Amino acid sequence: MSCPLCHGTGWRSHVVDGAERFSRCDCWRQALARDLLADARIPARYRKCDFGTLVTYPNEAMSRAVRKSRAFSDDFPVVDKGILLIGPPGIGKTHLAVSVLRAVVLKGLRGLYYDTRSLLWDLRSTYDPVTRSSEADVLQPVMSADLLVLDDLGAERLTDWVEETMHLIVNTRYNERRPTVFTSNYKDVSDDEDLDSLKARVGFRMHSRLREMCEFLEYEGPDYRDFEHPPDADILRHAWQERRRKRLPRRTAARAAVRAAEGQLELGWPGGVADRSVGGRRGR
Repeated sequence: MSCPLCHGTGWRSHVVDGAERFSRCDCWRQALARDLLADARIPARYRKCDFGTLVTYPNEAMSRAVRKSRAFSDDFPVVDKGILLIGPPGIGKTHLAVSVLRAVVLKGLRGLYYDTRSLLWDLRSTYDPVTRSSEADVLQPVMSADLLVLDDLGAERLTDWVEETMHLIVNTRYNERRPTVFTSNYKDVSDDEDLDSLKARVGFRMHSRLREMCEFLEYEGPDYRDFEHPPDADILRHAWQERRRKRLPRRTAARAAVRAAEGQLELGWPGGVADRSVGGRRGR
């Protein structure tokens, strides 16, 4: 059924100072928003996420992250920096990032969501001639989206290829002044030997660029997934007051090996060489 106001043309006429003028009809804007949302790759689990459905509770750091994220989406595209949401799993980082993405897309701008591991998997698949796709097919929309959400940054094991690929994406968007929203489970700590730090997980060069292009918003809280039923604000407030915080498992084996070593020990990431010896030899 065509729109009774524009009769399916997408344009409405108005009389201004005795002259007929035309403007886009609301039905056209709504259809555009639906198409853009469909193209944004938001996973089915998160498609109904917005600021209104995010359950908040008295948590100063979380309230600040929500406030800053709202302001970012309200001001977009006139923003200077992107956002990096940092915290343990299950505290609503992806919900918040998707809320920003939805708000921006509903303005008629192009947004794109990717889990970092899925993006890298898609890029790896382009090396397979059977898929008949090219790396450019994957990278072009990632590079050109008005807003990109990269979820779970640092989850992929850091290799030379991962580091170079992620730096290419992030640096290109930075140079083109296209903001990016990231989420990560890894804390931003100053200890360069902490294998669970954001810097160790993404590499020193990438970390430096993130510091330049994003506002870091770090918070903690109870894991929403710990509850049998979706928790309300009172339940979350009580859990937060009890400080039931779910932390990432430590990479104890790797850490113990580094601390036990007595010479230089190669770690599994670029630049990761601990200045200790193993039996007087360089261990690998």
